[in-house]
Amino acid sequence: MTASDNGQKKIRAAILGASGYTGAELIRLLLRHPNVEIVLITADRKAGQPVEAVFPHLGGEGLPDLIAISDVEWGGLDLDVIFCALPHATSQRIIKGILHETGHGFIDEMIIEQPEDYASAIKSSVKVIDLSADFRLRDADTYAKTYGGAHDALELQKEAVYGLSEHYREDIKKARLVACPGCYPTAALLALIPLMKEKAIHRDGIIIDAKSGVSGAGRSLNEANLFTEVSEAMHPYAIGNHRHAPEIEQELSRAFGEDLLITFTPHLIPMNRGELETIYVTLADGQSAGDLRGILKRHYQDETFVTIVGENTTPATRDVRGSNNAHIGVFEDRIPGRAIIVVVIDNLVKGSSGQAVQNMNLMFGFDESLSLEQMPLFP
Repeated sequence: MTASDNGQKKIRAAILGASGYTGAELIRLLLRHPNVEIVLITADRKAGQPVEAVFPHLGGEGLPDLIAISDVEWGGLDLDVIFCALPHATSQRIIKGILHETGHGFIDEMIIEQPEDYASAIKSSVKVIDLSADFRLRDADTYAKTYGGAHDALELQKEAVYGLSEHYREDIKKARLVACPGCYPTAALLALIPLMKEKAIHRDGIIIDAKSGVSGAGRSLNEANLFTEVSEAMHPYAIGNHRHAPEIEQELSRAFGEDLLITFTPHLIPMNRGELETIYVTLADGQSAGDLRGILKRHYQDETFVTIVGENTTPATRDVRGSNNAHIGVFEDRIPGRAIIVVVIDNLVKGSSGQAVQNMNLMFGFDESLSLEQMPLFP
């Protein structure tokens, strides 16, 4: 570790799979962190290039060049934290090597097939923050059904802590493996978990109408994401079977104390970043929209990043763009016994990389808001 400006030792961080949008956001946020030094950045598709060749806005910061995972000399890195921004299925195999039960790590690309065959190259105290979907679902059968294949690291799947910072803070502080939520679940769960815990809404009939900017679809070349395909249009996708639905159901069931199902439909909207969810709920007997607002305000009154907006304010993606903030509003429906909840986040920050950094701060005992203090961008 090297010393930071405030006298604390800097933790040494690696970002695996950094050529996508979440990787770029991680670099941007961590560069502002006074207690973090980025010592490794992998990106197999861009290996051998300096960071500024892939992300010009991140140039001039003395970052290490991008490197393929297979070319990393792990033994000399002395890593404290590893962020995995890799695709699902790949991520679990890499992490299995990093956090093998005997403390063993990996030294070359063969870890993907046989991690247990390699001597330790990474210190056993390393912490891992996974941004993929590999460790979010606690049930192995649900994972296999949702992602089309058996999980390859079941023991670690059981150990992983779900990284919704505001709700699992104490568990995250003690974890060595944190599974960051998906962007859609982050927004939905921030709005609904307090209401489910207090039984203020019915478990049945929850409808989540979700909309995300195109960055939520990733950076890989895909005809469906071309400008001419998404501009001046909006469309739903994965209707009735989106992979985030079981994740939302898992956490809401845990909060409510009974299994439940939701209706969830995501939409792609023609903007770079931002996410808005309109959630329709049935009120429990004796509850009103005002009561729901009161529960949320009470629950989040001491939280830095979650704001319950006023009765006459409608949450908008422009109000959280580029920040780690979430804005939640509650409104009466014209149908008696129903309420409408609107929540907005930046899908790349609070919905991904910002929440990952927030979790890192918790895991290492830093102030939770370090490197996340920036105000939203406007316009």
